[in-house]
Amino acid sequence: MTGNPKKNAALVEALGSSLRSGEHGLKTGPALLVRVLSEGSWREFVTQRGEAVRYDRFEDFVIKQPLKGLGASMRLIEKLVESIDDPAQRSEAQGLLEAATQRQHGGDRHSKAFKLHNIQLEGRAEDDSQSAPSGTSRAAGLRRLRKDRPDLHAEVLAGALTTHAAMVKAGFRRRMVTIPADSPENVAKALRRNLPPEAIAQLAELLSAES
Repeated sequence: MTGNPKKNAALVEALGSSLRSGEHGLKTGPALLVRVLSEGSWREFVTQRGEAVRYDRFEDFVIKQPLKGLGASMRLIEKLVESIDDPAQRSEAQGLLEAATQRQHGGDRHSKAFKLHNIQLEGRAEDDSQSAPSGTSRAAGLRRLRKDRPDLHAEVLAGALTTHAAMVKAGFRRRMVTIPADSPENVAKALRRNLPPEAIAQLAELLSAES
């Protein structure tokens, strides 16, 4: 059991209400979220209807409709953390969120749900954003950085880099650019903006070579 289920319920209800209150939620939500994460209130609580609720996965708690959950999305939770102005408090909240979304081994290793979670935990894909829904890709990136590149992980928590930029810098994701295909001129402009001269020259040779 994590704390007092009734006390946990009060925090969960307050956070859910804050998230549904629009602009006001941006003022009260971050502090409530930090408490729910730090105290583990989301793991076990009793609803106003007397229903005992227990979760192993934070994401399940987030998406579950009230009163058994927040009825929100992981992206909304991430935005709430990103809205915290104080760098130290934001770093603390990011660390708590990262810890809460850690994957654990066990359970049905043959189910579709496990296969997705297993990819996020153990996968070594070049682009983690392809291994899970976008709502959890940031957390997956943070876990990878914390394990293999703690220096870049610290820069992300300090707000100096985005998770994606740090993953690219570490070589864990490919750097991708968007190329407009409406005309050869626009393709050339986009390539010149994003590639060094030697790469442009090599590309020109490849394009002009006979297949």
